[in-house]
Amino acid sequence: MKFLCLAYGDEAGLNRLSASDKDEAFAADAVIRARGDQMAAVRPEVTTVTNWDGNARLTDAPYAEHALPLAGFSLIEAQTLEEVVRLVAKTPCARAEGYIEIRALWETSSD
Repeated sequence: MKFLCLAYGDEAGLNRLSASDKDEAFAADAVIRARGDQMAAVRPEVTTVTNWDGNARLTDAPYAEHALPLAGFSLIEAQTLEEVVRLVAKTPCARAEGYIEIRALWETSSD
């Protein structure tokens, strides 16, 4: 099963970690990448598209408000939600006063 993990956090939270805590958090990121799962940080710029009445509109702000900005995402292949939780619980956003939202994905193709 695939899981989308949306990581929310900011640089201030990361900067509050000790050097050894940062090293451990980035090592957790490396474990996810080494498994072959996709992971990326996102840039702060955002474009939101709505097309509720047939006229596409763009805004330069997120549609949903969050306590912290979206910092990155990962797409993780795992057998269970618990496995994903173990993987992401030690990553930078989870450790640096941020949070990670995990969503199971519907299988839509046969890859």
